[in-house]
Amino acid sequence: MGKNPVRVLVTGAAGQIGYAIVPMVARGAMLGPDQPVILHMLDIPPAAEALNGVKMELIDAAFPLLKGVVATTDVEEACKGVNIAVMVGGFPRKEGMERKDVMSKNVSIYKGQASALEKHAASDVKVLVVANPANTNALILKEYAPSIPEKNITCLTRLDHNRALGQISQRLNVHVGDVKNVIIWGNHSSTQYPDVNHATVGDKPVRQLVADDQWLNTEFITTVQQRGAAIIKARKLSSALSAASSACDHIHDWVLGTPKGTHVSMGVYSDGSYGIQEGLIYSFPVTCEKGEWKIVQGLKIDEFSRKKLDATAQELIEEKSLAHSCLN
Repeated sequence: MGKNPVRVLVTGAAGQIGYAIVPMVARGAMLGPDQPVILHMLDIPPAAEALNGVKMELIDAAFPLLKGVVATTDVEEACKGVNIAVMVGGFPRKEGMERKDVMSKNVSIYKGQASALEKHAASDVKVLVVANPANTNALILKEYAPSIPEKNITCLTRLDHNRALGQISQRLNVHVGDVKNVIIWGNHSSTQYPDVNHATVGDKPVRQLVADDQWLNTEFITTVQQRGAAIIKARKLSSALSAASSACDHIHDWVLGTPKGTHVSMGVYSDGSYGIQEGLIYSFPVTCEKGEWKIVQGLKIDEFSRKKLDATAQELIEEKSLAHSCLN
């Protein structure tokens, strides 16, 4: 007996990240090589023609796992029966715009999408918010879709996690698959804290192998924090391929589980772990099993790390109140 297809929504599907992620989903990179999918693609009316072009290409690629494609500019139609929602669409910050202007545009987008998901998606829908400000967009979505369990609404910090793995693997000249258990704490912004204090290569601590605390506590952190800006400078466009790939990794591990002894970073609803205020969407180290994530407990937090965890939490508290002021 073949598996029933899973319905996967991608919003902003005609954009750069959307165009990169839909073939990955259709190939099985997100849900595994034996899981059929039906893709639901949503974009805004001015992008309708481009969206139809993406649908044509998906048909032309003849993906064996792709059992259907819905391409629409109607948010309610897009959300109908979806099991997984990858929220890539959002309003990008443009030159001369204040953060509050961007926030108020995104608050209204996520408010609308939250109510469509709540009304039309599967009751156990898993939501991943990619569009920035990702943590706060996810929080707004959670507040306006109260019937979706809070544990099912997450945001993407796996891109930062993978960037951190990449930097360590380059520095030590080891394969990236051998580096594990880096952590991204906090906001998907330049205040995030990439932490290697619990990371290993094989059974050896990364800090011991790098043997350069100065680099790990300064340049390594800023490189990961500012990698998105560096890619914009190089490509004249923001990260698309790496963002799409890490969104697939996030959902893959959430649905299919993390390998034993490995944790990953996910922006999830804070329960007060590690002294972080409850009610924020904050990136923590998590393990996943049977479709559920769990925050890794009991990791030692040194004084340097404590300050970094609190600084990024403070930014999220400020973003939350800014978002609420946009709603009033």
